[in-house]
Amino acid sequence: MGKATFIFAALLLTTNLFSQTTNWPTWRGPLSTGAATTGNPPTEWSETKNVKWKVDLPGKGHSTPLVWGDVIYVTAAVETDRKPAQTVKSDGSMMAPASARNIYEFVIIAYNKNNGTQLWRKVLAEEQPADNTHVDGSWASNSSVTDGKNIYVYFGSRGLHCIDMQGNLKWSRDFGQLQMKMSFGEGSSPALYKDRIAVQWDDEVDSKIIVLDANTGKDVWVKKREEVSTWSTPLIVEFNGKAQVITSGTSKIRSYDLATGEVVWETPGMTENPTPSPLYANGIAYLLSGYRGNSIMAIDLSKAQGNIENNGAIIWKLTKNAPYVPSPAYINGKLYYLFGNNGKLSCVDAKTGKIFYEGQDLPGIGSAYPSPTIAGGNIYFIGSTGTGFVVREGENFEIISVNELNDSFSASPVVSGNAVYFRGFTKLYCISQ
Repeated sequence: MGKATFIFAALLLTTNLFSQTTNWPTWRGPLSTGAATTGNPPTEWSETKNVKWKVDLPGKGHSTPLVWGDVIYVTAAVETDRKPAQTVKSDGSMMAPASARNIYEFVIIAYNKNNGTQLWRKVLAEEQPADNTHVDGSWASNSSVTDGKNIYVYFGSRGLHCIDMQGNLKWSRDFGQLQMKMSFGEGSSPALYKDRIAVQWDDEVDSKIIVLDANTGKDVWVKKREEVSTWSTPLIVEFNGKAQVITSGTSKIRSYDLATGEVVWETPGMTENPTPSPLYANGIAYLLSGYRGNSIMAIDLSKAQGNIENNGAIIWKLTKNAPYVPSPAYINGKLYYLFGNNGKLSCVDAKTGKIFYEGQDLPGIGSAYPSPTIAGGNIYFIGSTGTGFVVREGENFEIISVNELNDSFSASPVVSGNAVYFRGFTKLYCISQ
């Protein structure tokens, strides 16, 4: 890679932490690529096969769990029977359910990853959500991030909370109330690099990017963004000795200098409602968006400076089969992604954009909101129907297995060692032989 060294969105204080390969410190894994660095989970499962343990979850959530050491951490929005003093009324959006009627507890729960025993539970916010959420969403859609010293638990409009690994609160930040398009709900997660946290706060009223000091929660810098609602998570990479924050958007794709907030490079943006998170590997950043259009773009960071629309930094583009919600996954020079929110898989050469296969069907998966996860030479998928697929990694499309669980899933699979964890609407499953 020459000078191009990358350090991804959730990373970590020293390079020797890369050896802790059973950790899953951010929602897209230890490399922010959706790929586990080690592990060989089962390729078959059901309610009666290879379920090492499962536990009931106290509330709905779409956030992807974290794993550090022997602990798996899950966030949820738990409805109570308590009524607020003043009820928030629905905005009447056709795409949203009625507003929450009761007060919710916004919690993080720690489980022993080996047996499912609950270790502790921490309530970090209590309120009746003032916003609606999409019929397929929840009020716990944002994922958290950890560096092994602290966990930065994010509930969007319910705040960013720094706790230690035992659940003790260190600081909290309240950024206000997001005004998301048509009450589609929230979804962007924070990015962590050394002692800096980036929050992409894009809505219909006051879009901005906020970089905070991870030790104190205080602002380092804030930059206004000429953007509308975005659900994408920012990605922090270190390139040629400098850290930059890559953000997707409808108006523009932008990369900010992490130290100063100055724009390093930019180019016209994606489709409406950008949701997939950027991905970085081997000097190239990948941006994808697939709502009311299709845009897939590969950007060579060695050429990315200023306005990159026509300077050769964009090394290839595709305008079909892009994902709406799920993010891509990368391994061994190949990029894997789904089309729309459907179970239709494509695989391309990450360096050239050459299509190996496209739109291959994963039948019966339902709404494919979870992103693909790669481990042991296989790609793991699960969807709203509880149907899960394992597909062989490589240039040729090959389904290894089709599996069923009795739950609905929007969180992405998590791999730690020889186990894969599926967070459903009602249960958390550990799949291991």
